[in-house]
Amino acid sequence: MPHLKYLTGYPAPLQEKVRTLIAADRLGAYLAQKYPDTHDVQTDRALYAYCAELKREHLRSAEQIDKVTYDSKLDVVRHALGLHTSISRVQGGKLKAKKEIRIASLFRSTAPEFLKMIVVHELAHLKESDHNKAFYRLCEFMQPGYHQIEFDLRLYLTHRDLMKKPSGARA
Repeated sequence: MPHLKYLTGYPAPLQEKVRTLIAADRLGAYLAQKYPDTHDVQTDRALYAYCAELKREHLRSAEQIDKVTYDSKLDVVRHALGLHTSISRVQGGKLKAKKEIRIASLFRSTAPEFLKMIVVHELAHLKESDHNKAFYRLCEFMQPGYHQIEFDLRLYLTHRDLMKKPSGARA
């Protein structure tokens, strides 16, 4: 049976259900049925506009975002699907901070719900720096069903890893 590295924090019975889906070669079909579409946010400019709209809708008082990009250097190997950074610079005797969000390039070709989940997650860090209850309440407010979508994203990443391995090497 495959090691479910993206699902280690979930209960054993739930992991067993996922292993059953994998063994029956049904995980891909489950995801395709539940998330049949892909989004059209393909450029960094479109991604910035998408993030700005979500921020405007839910986090009007949060700090301005200066840059949003897809980043091909982010990947699940380093456990980073998105990053939020604040870069401080001295300009004319004043300290200015620029807020940046970077989204892993793999999200260019995923379901719109997955892209929104990652963007919501990174935007929530503008208000809450830690992954605490307030952080996840904010995520759920910005995207109802956030926790289910996060779980399904973990299923997607598991499926993606399984598809990369040569057939027969799934154990």
